[in-house]
Amino acid sequence: MPEPQPDPQADPHVQRYLEHVRVEKRLAARTLTLYTLDLERLAQCAAGVNVPLLQLTSAHIRRFVAQMHSGGRSGRGIALILSGWRGFFAWAGRQGLVAHNPVQDVRAPKAPKPLPKALGVDDAVRLAEFDNTGADPWLEARDAAMVELLYGCGLRVGELAGLDAVPSADTERQGRGWVDLQAGEAHVFGKGSKRRSVPVGAAATAALQAWLALRATPFGGGGAARLDAALFVGQRGKRLTAQSIWLRLRQRSQQAGLTTPVHPHMLRHSFASHLLQSSGDLRAVQELLGHANITTTQVYTRLDFQHLAKVYDAAHPRARKKS
Repeated sequence: MPEPQPDPQADPHVQRYLEHVRVEKRLAARTLTLYTLDLERLAQCAAGVNVPLLQLTSAHIRRFVAQMHSGGRSGRGIALILSGWRGFFAWAGRQGLVAHNPVQDVRAPKAPKPLPKALGVDDAVRLAEFDNTGADPWLEARDAAMVELLYGCGLRVGELAGLDAVPSADTERQGRGWVDLQAGEAHVFGKGSKRRSVPVGAAATAALQAWLALRATPFGGGGAARLDAALFVGQRGKRLTAQSIWLRLRQRSQQAGLTTPVHPHMLRHSFASHLLQSSGDLRAVQELLGHANITTTQVYTRLDFQHLAKVYDAAHPRARKKS
């Protein structure tokens, strides 16, 4: 649909409404311009079907929405336009000009949810195996263990930050988790105050053992009292925040030579998509991620299909070849 141009001969009811919102709502000039353009678009649509503006029905509005959508306008953009139209007809209803708001029950098309970003298997393994030999051994052991737990167990960053080094009475009461290295399990406190247990693999176990051997080293003697109960602490002995973990992981991914800055949830997505590609067991991935509803987990089947499509395009003799 063509973009509307300001029309000084606009519908008088529209002019009254725009004057109303300008004076009563004291809209900014930019907002008033957008309202004007959206209502001129509505007037053009009404003229296109030869129906007076105040006689438009919900069927007409849905038709206009379909035209905008097929013309390439985003769902969010359509929603903003509908909001302006809805306000106009609500005002017209209060003025006794219409009996029903035709926009009231019309909704914009839902915008497709973007696929979660996941690393390729090679990049994920490269990050997990990265060894920054020139770094402080204490920081290196800690950061390596965090990567192994995020990618090896699919933990959320809040779940990782909430782990205690040793479980205590306070651990469960305060909604924290812990890792049982002997059993090879991480007990985490997730969304909705739900606890779950996930397996801890051999690589993550080894990384955690290396970290725990060094964890208290800077706080020996009189400094031990400053050491928090947290599994992952900063250089002052306090529990690492989610923001600190984000920053450390981003820095580590750059040091490892990855072209994409990595954040903790990207490793969770990588854990899920790589596990699903190998096993095909959606229900098991749901349990490991702690999703209450399997429809949340099904997004990873779309990731899996993306992977299959790339393999097909690259390898099949009859696939479409890129120039």
